[in-house]
Amino acid sequence: MVTSKDSFMRKLIVFSAALLACIWTTTAFSAPPTSFSQAKRLLEKHIYPSEEYRETFYCGCSYDGKKQVDADSCGYEPRKNAKRGKRIEWEHIVPASRFGKTRACWSEGDPACTTKKGKSYKGRRCCSKVDADFKRMEADLHNLVPAVGELNGDRSNYRMAVITGEDRTYGACDFEIDSSRKVAEPMAETRGDIARIYLYMQTTYGMPLTETEVEMFNQWMVEDPVSEEEQLRDARILEIQGNTNPLISVGF
Repeated sequence: MVTSKDSFMRKLIVFSAALLACIWTTTAFSAPPTSFSQAKRLLEKHIYPSEEYRETFYCGCSYDGKKQVDADSCGYEPRKNAKRGKRIEWEHIVPASRFGKTRACWSEGDPACTTKKGKSYKGRRCCSKVDADFKRMEADLHNLVPAVGELNGDRSNYRMAVITGEDRTYGACDFEIDSSRKVAEPMAETRGDIARIYLYMQTTYGMPLTETEVEMFNQWMVEDPVSEEEQLRDARILEIQGNTNPLISVGF
């Protein structure tokens, strides 16, 4: 009898081989973004270029070319910040702090990170200026999705988890926050996507994950396998960034 675990391990072997062939494989069209601001422009123009692709990640709300959210399309109701809830923002599934906080520019700053008035700064702002590896991670298109602005703000840099007995605070939008535990729970239809993005970031950039996270993400990938929409998005990213997410290519 073939179990889901056996199937996962077989796919893992194929994934390991595919990874060597796929990561940062250039194409004739590739022009990887070199900054977060450039990445946002590419997302708008090439990854989510028209109405058929424009749907927020966490709630499934439609939005237009001016980044205005159609709340009626998904039943979203603002929890508190209605103004921010009217627009989409580009959300890092893996927060910038997760792959940045261990870097010297984040914790200590850099001589180049000084304002015109001579005041030093550190954190994401400094790393975005002086750290080429951080800038590549911050601008990686695989890790960026359109999200309702309020949800992007409420999620902050919270880790992903399952919240038991949570209150629904965004209308029909199935997205929950537990501020006391600093965790966010996405709807079931996006959990596999999230898992594959986290594991992609781990494998591509050496970003550590806990054993609990790996176990949860493996389960999420089984419960929410790769969709056609996810494959199409990955293909569009390949044309621009020059690499693919092997977890999607293999079909986890």
